[in-house]
Amino acid sequence: MKIAYFDCFSGASGDMLLGALLDAGADREQLEADLQLLGLDGWAIAVRPAGQHGITGTKLDVLDERDDRPARNLSLIRGIIGESGLPEGVREASLQVFTRLAEAEAGVHGTTLDEVHFHEVGAIDSLVDTVGFCSIIERLGIEAIYASPLPVGRGHTHTEHGLLPLPVPATLSLLSSAGVPIEPRDIEAELVTPTGAALLSTLARFERPAMVPQQVGYGFGTKVLPWPNMVRVWIGEGSSESTDGRTHSHLLGEGHDHAHPHEHDGHDHGHTHDHRHAHDHDYPHDHAHGHDHEHAERDPHHHEE
Repeated sequence: MKIAYFDCFSGASGDMLLGALLDAGADREQLEADLQLLGLDGWAIAVRPAGQHGITGTKLDVLDERDDRPARNLSLIRGIIGESGLPEGVREASLQVFTRLAEAEAGVHGTTLDEVHFHEVGAIDSLVDTVGFCSIIERLGIEAIYASPLPVGRGHTHTEHGLLPLPVPATLSLLSSAGVPIEPRDIEAELVTPTGAALLSTLARFERPAMVPQQVGYGFGTKVLPWPNMVRVWIGEGSSESTDGRTHSHLLGEGHDHAHPHEHDGHDHGHTHDHRHAHDHDYPHDHAHGHDHEHAERDPHHHEE
């Protein structure tokens, strides 16, 4: 079974995840053709080589070329994605991600799903990141996604809702509701953006799988830091150890059920979300974090670039 593992030692944003997949060999022309099926104008993708600390990879930016930024609610986003000519699996996975993000926003702001307006999340850059990610996963034939624990910073950030603590409430809601393992970093910075959190908490399981890596990609963020500011993805064949009895069924057309059992290593247990698994991490997270951190993504609560 073909799988992908995202090593998010420096955090995760939608742009970084998408850039890593392109760097690993995803077809940019196919990606842009798929995104054109959304029927939206006023956007472009800028992709360029990038390098930090002797490592080369890909930097992706989504360019919003419109002067206005419509506030799209979940119903409108469902219409845009549902009426596109995208493959069914891509539509379903993308809508799963946006629905979970809407649930997080509604819970934080004390409103209903229909009343949540996504503002920047509904802007074209977040649509491109989310739909683009799901499209590439299907085009590459990836059947399961895995991810490392996600680092979270401290402090506050300025948003359209005022000064908010980090991680911002929507991000924390997404991570906590999915049982995502997090690792604290002593740094005043937003390391995981809401779109990055929505993608991974919806579609990935948080453990390091046994696999045979065949492709590796590096997706860079904007700021140059004392460590490589990037996400790296390993794509390859999962071994029987990582796939026997533990096939991840959230991906692309399989549906996303928040209350279903999984079997792990001879025991069966039910839980509220498919990401609360035993975590097999045999690598250190020994990055010195005393630096400013930044990702190239504009998400609902503040993303300077």
